[in-house]
Amino acid sequence: MTTIEVGEDGDVAVLRLAHGKANAMDTELCRELVARLEEAELGGAKAVVLTGRDGMFSAGVDLPRVSDGGAPYVREFLPALSDAFLAVFGFPGPVVAAVSGHAIAGGAVLAAACDRRVLNARQGRVGVTELLVGVPFPVVALEILRCAYGTERLPGLTFLAETYAGADALARGLVDELAEPDAVLPTAIETAKRLAAVPPEAFRHTKAQIHRPFDERIGEQRAGDDLYVEQIWSSPEALAAIDHYVTTTLRK
Repeated sequence: MTTIEVGEDGDVAVLRLAHGKANAMDTELCRELVARLEEAELGGAKAVVLTGRDGMFSAGVDLPRVSDGGAPYVREFLPALSDAFLAVFGFPGPVVAAVSGHAIAGGAVLAAACDRRVLNARQGRVGVTELLVGVPFPVVALEILRCAYGTERLPGLTFLAETYAGADALARGLVDELAEPDAVLPTAIETAKRLAAVPPEAFRHTKAQIHRPFDERIGEQRAGDDLYVEQIWSSPEALAAIDHYVTTTLRK
């Protein structure tokens, strides 16, 4: 089943999340995102725009899948989630998020993994809400958020788990630009083309230098942290909390 629609505008690859009503992140979507980004790079795309549907970029992790699948699914899913975040973060050319609507939890991390973010000014909230469910992000997600927003902002973003819309999201630096709903994608494509005009090797090297301290922390900590995060997500207490959240919030 296709979960990502692939298009292009000149040398810009346009990847549109098309996975259910909320573009919720499950194993299949994560693996396909990695594959589509690899194809874009091998196909010679100079830049990528990542977007969703009107009103919804991604609502984050598919918690009903986690609730239904339990610990075996968690063991399969969490590495795929981190790999997907890293595929966006590590793409050598420019990646621009056309945040067409809500970007919540894992969806907010996807946007943060991009080099620039254009938000729907009329409909769309951005926020890191994972702790409300009772589970932590793996180190890959936190280092991507640290790169995008800085260490000083991380406690407020993660501990408070609030979401921000429009001008508020812009003022807090969660996005770089606002656009009217029908202009989000064209604006993001134009930004991607402008970034792609930078000589590729110069852009690649500069991006790698900016990401280096975060990539180093991920390399040093991922193995141990992934195991610990998996244990937390797989614990009876966490699975019960996820099930309660799904039942009382998502399926009510």
